[in-house]
Amino acid sequence: MRRTRTRAAALALAVAAATVGTTAAATGVASAQGRDGGGTAGCRLGAGNAAVKHVIYLQFDNVHFTRDNPNVPSDLEQMPHLLNFLESQGTLDDNHHTPLIAHTGTDILTSLTGLYGDKHGMPIANSYRYFDQNGVSQPAGTFAYWTDGVYDFNNPNPTDTAPTMVGQDGKTTPAPWTAYTRAGCDFGAVATANTILENTGPDVPKVFGANSPEAAEAADKTNSNLAQTDFVGIGVHCAKTSKLCAAAGANARPDVLPDEPGGYTGYSGLFGAKYTDPAISPRGPVTDVSGATTIADALGRPGFPGFDGMSAANSLGYIAQMQEAGVPVTYGYISDAHDNHAPGGHAYGPGEAGYVAALKSYDTAFDQFFHRLSKDGINASNTMFVVTADENDHFVGGTPSPATCDGVTTPCTYTQLGELNANVKGLLTTQTGDSTSYGIHADSAPNFWVAGAPAANAPQVRTFEHHLDGLTADNPLTGRTETFADYFADSTEMKLLHMETADPKRNPTLTEFANPNYYVFSGAPNCTTPCITEPNGFAWNHGDFAPDINTTWAGFVGPSFKKLGVTDTVWSDHTDLRPTMLTALGLRDTYVHDGVPLVQFIKDNALPSGLHGKKIEELEATYKQLDASVGAFGTDTLKAATAGIKSDTPNDQQFTATEAALTKLGTDRDALASRIATAIDDAAFHGCGLSGGRAHELVREAKGVLGRAHTLAG
Repeated sequence: MRRTRTRAAALALAVAAATVGTTAAATGVASAQGRDGGGTAGCRLGAGNAAVKHVIYLQFDNVHFTRDNPNVPSDLEQMPHLLNFLESQGTLDDNHHTPLIAHTGTDILTSLTGLYGDKHGMPIANSYRYFDQNGVSQPAGTFAYWTDGVYDFNNPNPTDTAPTMVGQDGKTTPAPWTAYTRAGCDFGAVATANTILENTGPDVPKVFGANSPEAAEAADKTNSNLAQTDFVGIGVHCAKTSKLCAAAGANARPDVLPDEPGGYTGYSGLFGAKYTDPAISPRGPVTDVSGATTIADALGRPGFPGFDGMSAANSLGYIAQMQEAGVPVTYGYISDAHDNHAPGGHAYGPGEAGYVAALKSYDTAFDQFFHRLSKDGINASNTMFVVTADENDHFVGGTPSPATCDGVTTPCTYTQLGELNANVKGLLTTQTGDSTSYGIHADSAPNFWVAGAPAANAPQVRTFEHHLDGLTADNPLTGRTETFADYFADSTEMKLLHMETADPKRNPTLTEFANPNYYVFSGAPNCTTPCITEPNGFAWNHGDFAPDINTTWAGFVGPSFKKLGVTDTVWSDHTDLRPTMLTALGLRDTYVHDGVPLVQFIKDNALPSGLHGKKIEELEATYKQLDASVGAFGTDTLKAATAGIKSDTPNDQQFTATEAALTKLGTDRDALASRIATAIDDAAFHGCGLSGGRAHELVREAKGVLGRAHTLAG
């Protein structure tokens, strides 16, 4: 889900778009400017001779290409208009992966920046905690506007003053729209994490002024959150030459990025549907992609319908409208299909009628989207389409009835549906007597902030780890008693997995990767109420270290991309999306990406001369296994770290030796990965050569480090 899921408080945001009228101007209204991308004077896109006029980037929340039930067609198989488009017009990478932890916030921000969470600041999502001045952890939210500080749920003045998007230098990570706006292209953002205003309280006064009418609206608690409808979720970051922002006049506000490398002055943007909608749809409210339904909040007010209200029809409607208004670059988020977004709705299982209906509506929306774009002259010959999903997620439930149901012709029903909620505090108290004080980010990959922030080798931490490892649960799905902690990562291992940021206050003491059937939270310090329950509100777990969660998909279509259909020959992850796009567009960032341009998917005439050849492909493939969170190095070191943490030898010898070996491996990996990333970046974006001989030597060194990690894992 897009928003923080606080199960103990049963918090759920579910906002539906209301039908309040139709707008004939919504479909096929592109002006000549909109059709040829001319809404921004001087927008330059496309490497080589590729005629790229438009960029459309879409990231789903939990939409699967693999089947969760072998009899039930997968999410994408039930969306044939999108699947056929990706297969027939480009390449669908079926071997694409997440970072850690695998959650909506982390994954989208990794995709937007090409950086892992240790560099963009949000490796733990969709919420996290930070240590205050007393060594007690406080709750904070991942989703905050790009230039915000820590978004503390309870305190408007958090004691941690680091940026939300904290980079390794302690400053705000470079914003993803600047590569486009500096090239003269407007950048439209549709519910895409942290590129738009996320929370009315801190964001609206910052953008519009503390004494502005907009800030007064945000502070008004009697208007049923009209400020979210007006100012959150939708926006356009404008180029200096933007006709859209110029025409908007005073409704365009300064786009302030004080930490942006090279400076970023003189730019403006449209923040919120209240000011974006009239600019992109001057004839009336923005409609869904069909043109038949005004996009509105739950009370029927035109504007942003909430993040869970960003169905395919609504997101694609906004993106089409922006493109038709001459915004050539549009990034959009599409909410998941397997949760019932009506208030109080439970999760769906594979093949359940509501799930199938949701996917059918998504498929219809994509059919309408491609037809609408085609009328506007926007198609695979002149447009870069990149489509992906933040992560897969793991279904938790019993067997369907009937056993042979396929969902499409025979609906599936479930008598058992819901993840296993484990009250870790109650289990610790009743099974071990452990009363360690900690804060937790509840998840299938729970993170623990032990009060006082003790060192990883502190006796209280080591005892706490052993107690967590030994906890057992009575599994109602199987009827068996079992342990549910699969892996552990302390500060040493989290650093290797790109989970430690430059803000020491937000780094947890320990991460547990649980059995993905379990959602681990901290409740009462007893099991008077059962410590293991199976509520049906949530049935899809993610965040964890598990193949069905960490493997997802990505599609590439456009004049710069090859038509390879479905392929699993290239191992990639979310960090690779941005460098692949920028390489094919002839653009570049002000920093070195953690990811690589996926050269096998880019046409030769759009590739820089230094990125050709089998040695480059081999170097990229080896580098991914060395540096990716869920690559071979990450997998092996997590296994080794878990064995060390679980060990109980005299004077903690095994743990100490493992920590030393992991630290040495990390130092060597980081240095080598930096050299490889810089060499690839130089070849992709700075015209430098990368010879086959140098690539071969770097591969040889990387394989040496990978071999050492594998040996340590046993």
